[in-house]
Amino acid sequence: MYISVPMSQVQDEIKAQKLDLIDVREADEFKQGHVPSAQNLPLSQLIERSKELDTEKTYYIMCQMGGRSASACDFLDDQGFKVVNIEDGFAAWRGD
Repeated sequence: MYISVPMSQVQDEIKAQKLDLIDVREADEFKQGHVPSAQNLPLSQLIERSKELDTEKTYYIMCQMGGRSASACDFLDDQGFKVVNIEDGFAAWRGD
């Protein structure tokens, strides 16, 4: 089971690059703007690329507004990964 948190709760840690952050938006969305420390792993590629992730880490998953990240968290949690959903996503980001 994973938890969901608002961006405001983790924003300072993200800015300090203390979290493993994955943005599951598609590459074209990511290119239009993203959190600087985020790794882009599109939801459409998640099944095949999930083997790139480490089951020992906790990943913070985001998308634009929280829907796709919740789907990604459902899948990753079922695969044994430790994940946290950023429920309001990039739309709530207040940074560069």
